[in-house]
Amino acid sequence: MAKTLTLILLLIGLCAGSRSEEIDVFTAGFMGYHTCRIPAMVVATNGTVLAFCEGRKSGAGDSGKIDLLLRTSNDGGRTWSDGRVLRSDGENVCGNPAPVVDEITGTIFLLTTWNRGSDTEKAILNGTSTDTRRVFIMESGDNGEHWSGARDITSEVKKAHWRWYATGPCNGIQLRSGRLLIPANHSDHSDPAKHPYRSHVIYSDDHGATWRIGGIEEEKTNESTLVELSNGNVLHNMRSYHGKNARAIATSTDGGLTFSPVTLDTNLVDSVCQASILRYSSDQILFANPASKKRENMTIRLSTNDGQTWTASRVLCPGPSAYSCLARLKDGTILCLYERGEKSPYEKITLTRLSITALDSELKRK
Repeated sequence: MAKTLTLILLLIGLCAGSRSEEIDVFTAGFMGYHTCRIPAMVVATNGTVLAFCEGRKSGAGDSGKIDLLLRTSNDGGRTWSDGRVLRSDGENVCGNPAPVVDEITGTIFLLTTWNRGSDTEKAILNGTSTDTRRVFIMESGDNGEHWSGARDITSEVKKAHWRWYATGPCNGIQLRSGRLLIPANHSDHSDPAKHPYRSHVIYSDDHGATWRIGGIEEEKTNESTLVELSNGNVLHNMRSYHGKNARAIATSTDGGLTFSPVTLDTNLVDSVCQASILRYSSDQILFANPASKKRENMTIRLSTNDGQTWTASRVLCPGPSAYSCLARLKDGTILCLYERGEKSPYEKITLTRLSITALDSELKRK
């Protein structure tokens, strides 16, 4: 009865209430960068919101000089600090931010990947690049104010024959057991035409001191996002190259060490793009992605049964939109940091603040 009443009140709230707030956090030209892409976000244990992205210096492409940028907010995302260059390495790529908060220690970990700016993804996949993709970790013990140097953990989390590698790009999660779990992906075939990408996870059981490779998914999976289900299982929601414009999913019963066979969630229409999933409460999960066969129509969906069905959805941006990251404030406010624009999805990175019980009339029940 209590669960039924909660659901009724939730759905009443979803169909009523005020409009959301939108704040542009990164825009083209910010701090002299041509394009800002690849948003990631976490909320520190003291409530500070940290927004990360790639600052692409000379163009919108995935190679060239790319730096990691950070802005923070102490009022739930309404106002933001000046931008900071968190990591830069000459003309090389420092990207794919994948932050996670250890709620036990309060430490924030930021996993990222590196490659030479002159090495394209195609060259890395083909094995013709000068160097390869490497994995680094930084940490902050004071809610993002100060950060350690970048530590190379490539040997811990990347197999020798893997060529391409990417952390996230999206936040990691901490399981009830205390395990830190990060979504990642890699290439596992010498011929790029054969869809070499595979999602996988990496994990730490000692509060970030050491990291290991966890479950590895089937081919044709890529950038992914994670959520712990109500029964303690882990749901891995992945970008799919199966040609069906649907998200790929798999579950783990052992904390991400192994996963079930991959299936497609045809209810989650996707444009072969990154997405974000978040446990909002004990029986509510949120999912954000461009719900279209093109990179447009950024949409938040709600599930009250661990992602088996999606009860309601709300369009945040009907126009061009792409990558996203979800977070929750202690007061229940939902944060969605995502790429959007008028003509291109990569013109700005916007934060939308909204309440699960006070969404406006644009929300549609399914």
